[in-house]
Amino acid sequence: MLSQKTRYALKALLELAALPAGATLSSAEIAGRRKIPVKFLEAILVELKRDGLVRGQRGRNGGYQLARSGEDISFGSVVRLTEGPLALLPCVSETQYRRCADCADDRRCELRKVFRAVRDSTATILDEWSLGDARGRSSPPQVRLRTPAKPKNAHRRAPAPKSARRKSAAGRGR
Repeated sequence: MLSQKTRYALKALLELAALPAGATLSSAEIAGRRKIPVKFLEAILVELKRDGLVRGQRGRNGGYQLARSGEDISFGSVVRLTEGPLALLPCVSETQYRRCADCADDRRCELRKVFRAVRDSTATILDEWSLGDARGRSSPPQVRLRTPAKPKNAHRRAPAPKSARRKSAAGRGR
């Protein structure tokens, strides 16, 4: 799950993406519009500024604005900045690979195969969606995910639903 910090960062960036060119918003204005605690948002905006996603201006007419176009900031880049790698297992991370301590052979690991596909699909979706896409300035990307190959045992009959098993068991008891 995304942390509250990441959700707030995305909401603040989306608010800034909606601004006309050259306009700014104060942290208090963003917090009020998006129902974010001001102090928490200020700390997040400092990080986003340090990471080059927003610019801040001090003073009476100051505030924040995106450092680049909303179309150039992907959801994936924001999530990686605030959460770290997208991978659910360290052995499938692109940027922070680590072999799992309980794995004998990561090249043959069944978990790695599945969670690599999850990581790749997640990265594809998040990297294809920009703040501009979410704001409706352009049509959302058409992401086509690879469908997994049919499992070798797909020809086997699927287990009957629980309700059917109960009826069958009840009929045998008579």
